[in-house]
Amino acid sequence: MLFVFLHGQIVRDMYIHRYLEPSVLKTLQNFPVTAVTGPRQCGKSTLVKHLLEAYPENVYLDLERPSDLRKLEDAEWFLTSQKGKLICIDEIQRQPELFPLIRSLVDEWNRPGCFLILGSASRDLLKQSSESLAGRISYKRLTPFLWEELESDYPIEKYFSAGAFPRSLLAADNEVSFEWRENFIPTFLERDLLQWAGFTPITMRRLWQMLAHVNGQTVNYSTLAKSLGITSTTVKSYIDLLAGTYMIEIVPPYLSNLGKRLVKSPKVYISDSGITAALLGLRSFEELSGHPAFGAIWEQIVLSNLKGIFPDAEFFYYRTTNGAEIDFVMKIHNTIFAIECKASYSPTLSKGNYLAIEDIAPKHTFIVTPSLRSWSMKEGIDVVSLRGDENVGWDMIRL
Repeated sequence: MLFVFLHGQIVRDMYIHRYLEPSVLKTLQNFPVTAVTGPRQCGKSTLVKHLLEAYPENVYLDLERPSDLRKLEDAEWFLTSQKGKLICIDEIQRQPELFPLIRSLVDEWNRPGCFLILGSASRDLLKQSSESLAGRISYKRLTPFLWEELESDYPIEKYFSAGAFPRSLLAADNEVSFEWRENFIPTFLERDLLQWAGFTPITMRRLWQMLAHVNGQTVNYSTLAKSLGITSTTVKSYIDLLAGTYMIEIVPPYLSNLGKRLVKSPKVYISDSGITAALLGLRSFEELSGHPAFGAIWEQIVLSNLKGIFPDAEFFYYRTTNGAEIDFVMKIHNTIFAIECKASYSPTLSKGNYLAIEDIAPKHTFIVTPSLRSWSMKEGIDVVSLRGDENVGWDMIRL
């Protein structure tokens, strides 16, 4: 259930449709197991409970509820008794030993739509326990709210400062939103992340805050390690864990065969603008807009939205030592697009941007701005909003 605040009043049971819905429904009709992954509190349970309305014969298990855990004390007996239903298991990463049993049952039942599993961990982390489901499972990633999932008149300023997590974005006011995010951070570190061994919450929080201060920059493991008093290997494993639980995004360099001297360290983004603001202690859009991190936060917003809209795409950045750079290189179906993010209603491209476009030779270049308008800057280069436009924008990629 979502609690949406409109004009100071709480509106219960208002469901906001998610971009991922048709994809999940199609997968349920074609695969024995569908996995919906995504960060904690991004709306996975709400989405799935809405979709289950189309499946009257279903059973829903939340592995954070003791009563549901007790049902699985003899998991084979209980799950076998539910044959013929769509079995939904939430927070599957808490019981990885279920994966071999699920494999055995779907092979026996031999039909699509047996299991719908939810996990607050990436496909790579879950695959450590689910290799036996190869060929039987389809993974779908749910992000926090995409900009195009919200009403067309929703203020972009709130999307910047509150971020995209439902309970933060739909909070009654800035203070409630900020308090939710301040509570989310220690809860995630001290409870949710503890199921993955090999880290200390205090050090992880310090690293997370340091990454917020260098948001969108290339990462130097040695510098971070020295500041934290740990090894570079430990820093890398911590960053990988934050990425695996969707709290940060790692963007590798685009390594082309152009003979250029390229910057080769990965860039790291905090995966939500509201979490970044909370880690930096910024309570409002006014505080955020005057902060040096503002431009990088817009880059993160664009990256998160594009990953949600184009789940099959790969993302890189491009930068050479002589100043050619573009924020993102998006590769989808072996086609290259250049993405430049400008937190301005009047964007211009730098000489370095044009050099990068010449190097990359993309099919098309998009300059993404917070504006609701889209227009063509010149041949091969469009200025677009996150929502795109029926005449200019993302439709050429969707085709």
